[in-house]
Amino acid sequence: MSGLSKSRKKTIIFLINTSQNDMIETVNVEKGYQQSMKKIAVVTDSNSGITQEEAKQLGVFVLPMPFMIDDAEYFEGINLTVDEFFEKLKGDCKISTSQPAVGAVTDLWDEVLKDYDQLIHIPMSSGLSNSCQTALMLSNEDEYQGKVFVVNNQRVSVTQKQSVRDALYLISEGKDGREIRDILERDKMLSSIYITVDTLSYLKKGGRLTPAVAAIGTLLRIKPVLQIQGEKLDTYSTARTMKQAKSIMINAIKTDIENRFAEFPKDKCVFSIAHTDNFDAAVEFRREIVEALGGIVSEEDIEIDNLSLSVSCHIGPGALACTCTIKE
Repeated sequence: MSGLSKSRKKTIIFLINTSQNDMIETVNVEKGYQQSMKKIAVVTDSNSGITQEEAKQLGVFVLPMPFMIDDAEYFEGINLTVDEFFEKLKGDCKISTSQPAVGAVTDLWDEVLKDYDQLIHIPMSSGLSNSCQTALMLSNEDEYQGKVFVVNNQRVSVTQKQSVRDALYLISEGKDGREIRDILERDKMLSSIYITVDTLSYLKKGGRLTPAVAAIGTLLRIKPVLQIQGEKLDTYSTARTMKQAKSIMINAIKTDIENRFAEFPKDKCVFSIAHTDNFDAAVEFRREIVEALGGIVSEEDIEIDNLSLSVSCHIGPGALACTCTIKE
């Protein structure tokens, strides 16, 4: 070591393998210090659309969201599949969303922290569910200080899934839990979701439309276009046909690319299609988006996914959504 010239910077990397952990230690010979990289896990919930099988492939952990269906409790991806959910929704079952029990959250955290130094928890948007606030409260308990970092970045469904991918990328870049949380929250507004529904009955049932407005809208065959930019599901525009609604959503995405996201290279834009039991229409919508964007993206680059079941129960089957998110 003493023979190294001061003019030559040299870094030696040691990889230590253990049964539970892989730790990388970087030794900067010139400065003479060591920096240990922590082992960091990513935890999300099933609102992200990540199945338990996909979670294993990605190396992340997914907390299943509970639903009450005709007074019986179901857990997404555990004893409730997407097909079963829509069968019950169309069958006019009484369905309500819920948040995971406190014990379910802390049990998962405790299990994960047996093998990891820190974890990033990415829940559904705090504007759409109280589960984020619950996780934030729990993370302030003494045993989780400096170990659990809850990300409140107002994402849901395919954009929440992108946050999971971004977190994995930031881990690979050597960021620690606090840095990853801060980056994801800093960039929370770099995402858009536009949704159109096939029927107003579920918005009425959930109290998001009054019966009178729903009746008039149904009579006039109005199809609202909704948006999620930040915390809430808000009205963006209205259309008289599904074709017109899709055109409004495509133009909205194009406007975001040209204005809100203008400073970012086009290859940083991640496009997705989401739907509620409407896969064939989603495939056609993807083709229309690729054509409208003029070669910015190919069909192979646009993922088609199910819209979060927590959102689906409020808007019903037949919905279509398009999203654009700036990746890290």
